[in-house]
Amino acid sequence: MQRYTSFAEFWPYYLSEHSRAATRAWHYAGTSLVVLLGLAALFTGSWLLLAAMPLAGYFFAWISHWRIERNRPATFTYPLWSLAADFKMWGLWLTGRLGPELKRAGVR
Repeated sequence: MQRYTSFAEFWPYYLSEHSRAATRAWHYAGTSLVVLLGLAALFTGSWLLLAAMPLAGYFFAWISHWRIERNRPATFTYPLWSLAADFKMWGLWLTGRLGPELKRAGVR
């Protein structure tokens, strides 16, 4: 198995592990829910919502990897880079700039 020593090396690998649009869509749903839970906790003072954030994010991500992509989530090997890459992918998707990144990584 390839070992990545920088986020820049890891990023194309991360995108290749999310090659199916449905996998990415499940990730977007989970990441969006994480952000909404964080904002809700901030605005309501209900800090218990913070505990739900990892559950929401990982549920959507892991289901998509096991049922759609049929691969092992990168979180198990690269937990912090995977978290950063998930938010990067989500942000690029929200701003309409993900396509060129997928193309560079060889993902259709």
